[in-house]
Amino acid sequence: MNPLNEVQWGADWVWGIPLIAFTSVLHVLCLALFTARVEYAVDHVKTRRHFSLTFALVMALAVTLVTALHIVEGGIWAVAYRMLGAIPDNRSAMLYSLGALTTYGDTNIHLEHRWKMLGALEALNGMLLFGLTTAFLFAMIQRVWPAATRLGPDRRRD
Repeated sequence: MNPLNEVQWGADWVWGIPLIAFTSVLHVLCLALFTARVEYAVDHVKTRRHFSLTFALVMALAVTLVTALHIVEGGIWAVAYRMLGAIPDNRSAMLYSLGALTTYGDTNIHLEHRWKMLGALEALNGMLLFGLTTAFLFAMIQRVWPAATRLGPDRRRD
């Protein structure tokens, strides 16, 4: 094995950095859209009964949306793996990608040797994206829950 082959990861970085940038921008834009939609929904519901149930449903919707967003982002990486020939089929590419993105990584699917660094870069991207998602969900709770306290005991029926 040639030691130079072990450190020639240029193509991994050429693909990985733009993928990280693209999925991060997509993530932030979608989180901004989700935030606007959640705030709109809460503004139209906060004077109604059963705020706690409404809050739970709104948060469930937010979690569902960000889960779908992570799946789309995993799909973007999977497409890149297929385009590069790093993984032989679509199903394996998606499974590997979601494993790398979530840093779960428990799979018998492996990238072609020359693309191993790209998988590590996807795991790095996943940590960043999940950090953004966690901040988003925390901010949603901080924004939405105080609305319940503003309703006052005479207007709340939970």
